[in-house]
Amino acid sequence: MRLTQKQHAMLAAWQRHTHAEFVLKDVDAALATMTENPYVLAIPSGRGGMGRAGVRAFYADEFLSCIPPDFELGSLSRTIGDDRIVEEFVVRFTHTLEIPWMLPGVPPTGRRAEFVLVGVIGFQGSKLAHEHIHWDQVSVLSQLGALDQPVAAAGVGSAAKVLMLSGTAEASQPARTPRRSAASLAGETRLGGR
Repeated sequence: MRLTQKQHAMLAAWQRHTHAEFVLKDVDAALATMTENPYVLAIPSGRGGMGRAGVRAFYADEFLSCIPPDFELGSLSRTIGDDRIVEEFVVRFTHTLEIPWMLPGVPPTGRRAEFVLVGVIGFQGSKLAHEHIHWDQVSVLSQLGALDQPVAAAGVGSAAKVLMLSGTAEASQPARTPRRSAASLAGETRLGGR
């Protein structure tokens, strides 16, 4: 399927936006790709910003300055519609600093996490109007040792499975899950047959 001129413009704006966020870590460059009244919402944590001033504060205080140094964001798939882009990523990082936009109140654990993150990006013309960011918070918390429940650990390894099944990249070893007692393992229900 060929992209329309409008879709090309949306994609170019989205690529400039993610470059500003994850490479440049530049609030003004990221905001330059957005409408005059944007909003950003990280669904699992409830963090984000509304309006230009709110998004600026969120980016400056909670997001761009709080991205772990080894943060990796690899695209798995992208769907482009008339007024939005939906992109699926695999995210990897070591939890070496506080990450209020993702893990509010969780002190650094030094552990690795790997998970799938989905961005639903709405546009007005060729400018980003909103970002809805989704990920499996329970799986992330489990990998970081903040949750020690068998059901919480069920999603650990999903990112590696998606990478392997999609054939877009080599599957990595899933982040280590917290050790569990034999009693908790006996009652575990395994989803997806790990």
